[in-house]
Amino acid sequence: MKIENAEQLRELYGFPSGRAKVKVLQKLDVHSKNFIEKSPFLIMATTSEAHKQDASPRGGTSGFVKIINSETLVIPDSKGNNRLDSLTNILETGVIGLIFLIPGVDETLRINGKAHISTNSEYLNLFDSEKNPPKTCIVVSIQELFLHCAKAFMRSKLWNEETKIKRSELPTMGQMLNEQLSIDAPVETQKEMVERYHKDL
Repeated sequence: MKIENAEQLRELYGFPSGRAKVKVLQKLDVHSKNFIEKSPFLIMATTSEAHKQDASPRGGTSGFVKIINSETLVIPDSKGNNRLDSLTNILETGVIGLIFLIPGVDETLRINGKAHISTNSEYLNLFDSEKNPPKTCIVVSIQELFLHCAKAFMRSKLWNEETKIKRSELPTMGQMLNEQLSIDAPVETQKEMVERYHKDL
């Protein structure tokens, strides 16, 4: 049976209770600030006016996302591939969702809010010590946040050594792209790709 409405979902799942029901905050507290300051990685979700979704990984040293105040974050738009999927979505809708991760920690921090792109020197100066300082930054106005439980990471054993695979078990990025795009050209090795990426970090 195809689920058609929220009532059908609630018949199956019921409603949240206890801490899950009341844990949503509207501002950063001491624990969410600490989580962001220790996080070197996040997933950024955005959507366009035409409902084109995008989820983009963002990373840096721990605390690469700067806390301006209890309701505002600044994310550097570090050098990438210039597709600008997230940025164009933000221009169109100003809607953003973030999931912060810390290696070795199974819990995550989720933040939803509004966003805009800025070239404000006050914000960009926060990242001027980087090898490739960002041209813009993403300013996030927090609307809601909450800590997310560890179940997904416990099921996947994401941080466990036993679940890691050797990179050689997958084709190289060059091999996959050449085949996907039907490119008849020499394949960039994994080592060559990593060396090229390091120049842009």
